[in-house]
Amino acid sequence: MDPLSIGLIGASVLMGIGLASFAALKGWNAWLEYKRLELARQMGDSALPPASGRIELADLKERVRKLEAIAAGIDL
Repeated sequence: MDPLSIGLIGASVLMGIGLASFAALKGWNAWLEYKRLELARQMGDSALPPASGRIELADLKERVRKLEAIAAGIDL
């Protein structure tokens, strides 16, 4: 084997290893981002009540406001 073919084979091997490493790194970063989003979603779900709960809460606040107005003698 002449030195040129050895150099080309070595360069190809290095390029292949580099591309495989780059692909593995991109996959690792994507997996980490997925896990971050998954954790944020779990944390966000516990912070906010479900939509139906918020609607019920708003309805109850409106009822309390109306009852307070009736008790104060204000006609709505």
